[in-house]
Amino acid sequence: MKRNKYSLILTALFFVSAYLNINAQEVASTKLSGNLDIDSEIQAPGYTQTKISEINFNAGEKKSPLLAAIMSGILPGAGEFYSQRYLKAGILVTVEAAAIATAMIYTRKGDNQTASFENYANHNWSIAKYAAWTLQNISKIPYETNPQINPHDYNVFPNDDWTKFNSSTDWSQLNSHVNKSELNRLEGDISGGYSHELAKFGTQDYYEIIGKYPQFSHGWSTSDFNSDYNSLPHEMYLYAHARGLANSYYTTGNTAIIAIFVNHFLSIFDAIWSTDSYNNSLALNVRVQDSNAAGYYELTPSLNLSYNF
Repeated sequence: MKRNKYSLILTALFFVSAYLNINAQEVASTKLSGNLDIDSEIQAPGYTQTKISEINFNAGEKKSPLLAAIMSGILPGAGEFYSQRYLKAGILVTVEAAAIATAMIYTRKGDNQTASFENYANHNWSIAKYAAWTLQNISKIPYETNPQINPHDYNVFPNDDWTKFNSSTDWSQLNSHVNKSELNRLEGDISGGYSHELAKFGTQDYYEIIGKYPQFSHGWSTSDFNSDYNSLPHEMYLYAHARGLANSYYTTGNTAIIAIFVNHFLSIFDAIWSTDSYNNSLALNVRVQDSNAAGYYELTPSLNLSYNF
């Protein structure tokens, strides 16, 4: 009885072994290619490959340093704005606007102040009084050679007797009577005490020297006609202060103009640097690709970062 039982078990094992061997041969006859898409179709009949387009994000196109330089040369900050350096662009534009405004304001103030002190001089300084004082007071000029000069040798007042002029003289009526060339000759001969010759009326030198050098102090209206050579009237101090104020306005305006040029040059160079920095800055590429497995697929993002110095 036992022998029949064992025979039945052996027969069953034989048939199972034979079935597995046949199935293994069929599987072995199907070779895999090594390609994920093809092998997925072999292993999963009915599978269809799905392709997903690649998605790219790029940091942007390169900027032109030459174009940035030209833009900043025209308007400081424009090249920086082009290079997407917005903070620096705002600073440079603000500096430019402030410098232009300062230059315009202080140049105008200087012009107004100049017109004011020139008008003051025209009404309070007299070439006739200056010339008459010089002729009558050569001996008071503190230099040894001056007493040897004979004032009558100079035809400064061709039609007037200058020896009779005094503090009550209406000098405004005599200004046009002065022979300017003879006055300059006299000034040159006094050279030891007179350091300058009176410049042509209305010129910048004219308005400068009458308020700067003691030799011209006696042409001011409040100066005593018989005063000493070194006596300076209060008018001269007021005039000098007014001229100094005008000069300070012009100095501020000129400084602002220099700042405008400096701002342009700095912006040009910075625009070139900013553009190069932009072009060499962070480059970003993002790709999303499909990864296929047997019977399904999934999206696999890949991130590519680079930074160049």
